[in-house]
Amino acid sequence: MDYTAHLDRALKALHDEGRYRVFTDICRANGSFPHARWEPEGEEPRDITVWCGNDYLGMGQHPVVLEAMKDAIDTAGAGSGGTRNISGTTIFHRELEAEIADLHQKEAALVFTSAYIANEATLSVLPKLFPDVVIISDSLNHASMIEGIRNARCERHIWKHNDLDHLRELLQSIDPARPKVIAFESVYSMDGDFGPLREVCDLADEFGALTYLDEVHAVGMYGPRGGGVAERDGLLDRIDIINGTLGKAFGVMGGYIAASAKMVDAVRSYAPGFIFTTSLPPAIAAGGAASIRHLKRDQALRDAHQAGAKALKLRFKALGLPVMDNDSHIVPVLVGNPVKCKMLSDKLLSDWGVYVQPINFPTVPRGTERLRFTPSPVHDGKMTDHLLRAMDSLWSHCELSRSALAS
Repeated sequence: MDYTAHLDRALKALHDEGRYRVFTDICRANGSFPHARWEPEGEEPRDITVWCGNDYLGMGQHPVVLEAMKDAIDTAGAGSGGTRNISGTTIFHRELEAEIADLHQKEAALVFTSAYIANEATLSVLPKLFPDVVIISDSLNHASMIEGIRNARCERHIWKHNDLDHLRELLQSIDPARPKVIAFESVYSMDGDFGPLREVCDLADEFGALTYLDEVHAVGMYGPRGGGVAERDGLLDRIDIINGTLGKAFGVMGGYIAASAKMVDAVRSYAPGFIFTTSLPPAIAAGGAASIRHLKRDQALRDAHQAGAKALKLRFKALGLPVMDNDSHIVPVLVGNPVKCKMLSDKLLSDWGVYVQPINFPTVPRGTERLRFTPSPVHDGKMTDHLLRAMDSLWSHCELSRSALAS
């Protein structure tokens, strides 16, 4: 068996389709984000501006977060020392979970090494907790939710994205006596649209289903204390399990769920993805707790973030670029061709010092390839003007249409 030949074919297929993933090495300098240094191999380092980061609010460089992390390192050292069950639970983990539970107005929270693991571990363990459970999943749910549901190996149904009539049909088709879980998101990160939270909660009440909500792209940024879209809409008490991240608006890393004390206890007791994983370093836990505490009272930062996203969409539209309309902070510009999407990204970086990663299949469906911009409060007017000049020039260079807005 020629294993190398198989690897060559697999990699060649990605290159041929124009969707081979290239990792861009950058060095973020504390205090200067979104500026960074790009160090292309064999070339001189260049100054660039990051326009695709998930550190939505710049909390990864906030003094409150950095001081908390430094103090934790001085106090507890680097690593946690083990899994949560075997010496890896510290006061820093306990304080972080208390902050998360308070943020979402839940009895308890459970921290994982990433939101991906939190989704996969929690969703996959549900059949152990609720025998004969049926999971109904939105068709655009994140890969981590899809993986968790697959690994659950229970009956599952996919409802058309945000289609409440289809969700109702599926719920009606399931034996009323069986346990049911509706899994969906508040902000869908690639299109930037919102899930219909209130209506889903109404259907869950009607059919006796649990609600599982991924708020990864909303925590810190929506709601009066940054508790997400469920908090903004006054629905926290109607969501049974909330999944969130510390790696986006909160600026560090890690993921979590927030739920009832019994739900959290059951997940931590049964989910292998939690039980057998080394816990977050104390410094990360301390930084996450400090970030959550700060953002609970920094509405001005949230307002600036929303204003920046709205302004960028309007200015892209004024150039005739096909911005995919939504009401969130996500700014996707439709390209519709993987090769040209990669070309745009490459030239933005090499010729203009603008870093935005191409989004191609399988992250998005074929034919909907896009550039996904994530403006933050630390992107100023000069950076935005430079970005617009770059996009205007390269859009014409790549012979892309300035057609009507994408739907």
